[in-house]
Amino acid sequence: MSAYRSRKAGIALQIQKKMEQRYDEEEALGTPERIMEWMNKVLDGEHAPCSINKSGSQWRRLVFWLRDGTALCKMINKLRASAGMKEVKYCSNALTAFIAMENIATFNKAAGEYGLKDETLFQSVDLYECQKGPFCNVINCLNILGFEANKKGFTPKYEAVEAPGRDAEGWSNT
Repeated sequence: MSAYRSRKAGIALQIQKKMEQRYDEEEALGTPERIMEWMNKVLDGEHAPCSINKSGSQWRRLVFWLRDGTALCKMINKLRASAGMKEVKYCSNALTAFIAMENIATFNKAAGEYGLKDETLFQSVDLYECQKGPFCNVINCLNILGFEANKKGFTPKYEAVEAPGRDAEGWSNT
């Protein structure tokens, strides 16, 4: 947390905790791990891989790997090229917050053009500010991007986490 930002309290703290809980649920299902495995395969040789930590929380590792927007832009360019779309321009040397956030915004715009709905995209600060709760929005966007890539026949295929099913008594993961 920034030294210049006050701590959250009241409803803002409740929202933050709920968002962090949502991320923990996605992590328990293996969604972030599958996204990073897929991105590593897609970006093989074009971007340093994100090492996936099989034990414990990995959200910080993922945040910092994606934070400058470079991996995201390289990824969307591969997807767009496969779909016959023009690649987007980005700064591969994003050393300042302004450039990194511009890269993230470029990714979001390109993902929208690729087929993602506006409500599935995330705000640049959801990634750049490195907070666990808002990072869930990034994970959700990349998960949906994987589904869209699969629909368009992109390979390697995104191996999504199976969604929880519903039985007679309620929701179940089996």
